[in-house]
Amino acid sequence: MTADADRPATPDERTTPIRVLIAKPGLDGHDRGAKVLARGLRDEGFEVIYTGLRQTPEMIADAAEQEDVDVVGLSILSGAHMTLLPRITALIHERGMDDVLIAAGGIIPDADIGPLKEAGIAEIFGPGTSIGEVARYFREHARHGRHAR
Repeated sequence: MTADADRPATPDERTTPIRVLIAKPGLDGHDRGAKVLARGLRDEGFEVIYTGLRQTPEMIADAAEQEDVDVVGLSILSGAHMTLLPRITALIHERGMDDVLIAAGGIIPDADIGPLKEAGIAEIFGPGTSIGEVARYFREHARHGRHAR
């Protein structure tokens, strides 16, 4: 075994697509943006799992674990982000998925961004963010390579 075999793959060396779970937590019924993002990320070469509307934090953590995803993308427009997003990050970490990148998008006031990042949301994408920007961020920050948990 060479030393190179022990180091993590870089994004350019990755042999499997980055797996992204797109979820709509809470009672938010607006999913057009999440669906556009899911399709756009697929077009960018990601493997995307879309959970659909009205997912509980537990349902999202279950799906992330069952699907062995690299990234969880949370789309929220309902105003419940300060309750739901920290709960989701806590559940994901409680399950030992500390290497899963968690990002959010939607209508989130600037004053809430800092506390959400402290709660474990890696990045928050606001209205007008391009699919290319999201894809680039995920490629640069998602875990490299697949492994069994």
